[in-house]
Amino acid sequence: MPTKAVHRLPAAFARLAWSNLAAQSAEQVGLAAAPLVAVLALGAGAGETGVLQTAQTLPFLLLSIPAGVLADRASRRRLMTCAESLRTLSLVAILVLAGLDLLTLPLLAALGFLGACGTVAYNVAAPSLVPALVEPRALAEANGRIELARTVAFAAGPALAGAVVGWTGAAPAFGLAAALSASAAFLLAGLEEPARPALPPRHPLHDLREGAGCVFGSPLLRPIFLTQLVFNTAFFVLQAVYVPYAARHLGLGAGGIGASLATYGLGMVAGALLAARILRMLPFGLVVAIGPLAGLAAALAMVLTIWVRVMALAAFSFFLMGAGPILWVIATTTLRQTVAPRHLLGRVSAIFGLAYGARPLGAAIGAVIGGSYGAEACLVLAAGGFLLQAALILASPVLRLARQPDPPAAVEAAAPEARPGAAQSAASRAG
Repeated sequence: MPTKAVHRLPAAFARLAWSNLAAQSAEQVGLAAAPLVAVLALGAGAGETGVLQTAQTLPFLLLSIPAGVLADRASRRRLMTCAESLRTLSLVAILVLAGLDLLTLPLLAALGFLGACGTVAYNVAAPSLVPALVEPRALAEANGRIELARTVAFAAGPALAGAVVGWTGAAPAFGLAAALSASAAFLLAGLEEPARPALPPRHPLHDLREGAGCVFGSPLLRPIFLTQLVFNTAFFVLQAVYVPYAARHLGLGAGGIGASLATYGLGMVAGALLAARILRMLPFGLVVAIGPLAGLAAALAMVLTIWVRVMALAAFSFFLMGAGPILWVIATTTLRQTVAPRHLLGRVSAIFGLAYGARPLGAAIGAVIGGSYGAEACLVLAAGGFLLQAALILASPVLRLARQPDPPAAVEAAAPEARPGAAQSAASRAG
């Protein structure tokens, strides 16, 4: 297949991309610093750090949908700037309280919750803003740039936070995160967002039904959502038991366990770096399928460690788990930006964000099955989940996409009986 052309991304997108890198880095540094400070400075135990983790993730479940509705009606640039400013304020408050020796665990949890509210709004609005700044043919490259920033922040943020807290204490770590967050807000404030028609006033539930209809009524978007839901569940079944499994069955110490887990981040970075080239060389539907297939291969490699007890095999599993799904994120984000009507993108992004809500479910399943039948049973169960998610995407019309569909052609690609000129709802046009 001939290599596709590389597209030049506009200056407005470059501003968004740099803002995204700063925002993602601020999030990862803050998320990593909070439990370190809770344990090392505030004497928190496992229960307290669990409460802290809940406070930092609860906004994703509570606010994704409202943020998506708002992103489709308000200025996305203004929403993201306000959201990032909110996170900056929460980080500055932690910095000041830590400096005055007034920081407590409840205050740290409350401010973590507040900062995560900003994170949710930023993450939901960003995918709906990208198509307004970038031409359709350049969406894959733009999303690859966004995901590369996220993976770099994911891989480097925790290590950077740990080093800063270890060398200089809590305050500088939160100061660094606040500076990064403020930089992200500043970059957004200078971004020129293209104008779009105002939507008529309607009840929020109507807006929510319209967004859900777009996702679940589309033969292209529905299997992507279901695949993502099953993937997250299966991955966290595996994650829930890996550390004790690696220690007791594979005989790894803390260093070995940490090294094997670190290959997940390395895989993410490798996948993000290769994404643009892979998207230019392979059919679009095949690129989408690489993520679920890599997840299945990773799960089978982990099951193989039941008999082949070597760290390299477990590390290879996590590397595949990081590399393949990054291609999935880039390709599926591009697809939904193409298929979904522009005025629904915020709500569509929010609904896809809810698939991450399966992670606590997977962890709970892992805890129950692992406690009753052992970690090996969890690995086999997780492999079954990865087999299901691969089957879902391989049986869907997504696999037959030779290339990223053009926005007008997306209607016929998803539903041949639909016609662009027909009077139909936004959900029907998407599906």
